[in-house]
Amino acid sequence: MILNDYLILSTILFVIGMVGVIRRKNLLMLFFSTEIMLNAVNVGLAAVSKFHGDLTGQMFAFFIIAIAASEVAVGLGLLILWYKRRNSINLDTLQSMEG
Repeated sequence: MILNDYLILSTILFVIGMVGVIRRKNLLMLFFSTEIMLNAVNVGLAAVSKFHGDLTGQMFAFFIIAIAASEVAVGLGLLILWYKRRNSINLDTLQSMEG
């Protein structure tokens, strides 16, 4: 496979994630779509890194994976707290936040 094949795959994954972020009303699906977008960037970085024979892109992909893991941990904690209070993880319930 050549570099263009990996970049096309990365673009398709990123578009799928972007459509998921735009169209979804469920917070859990929003997290999944964000993870798909981050993994699409990782595929692109790793492919370009391999093509140029440099490890920089792969190191950035590693750091993105670490940041995504911490984002999911914090996000799921907040999601569980929100579900306990509102009994829903729908984005429409965020409109009625009270101070």
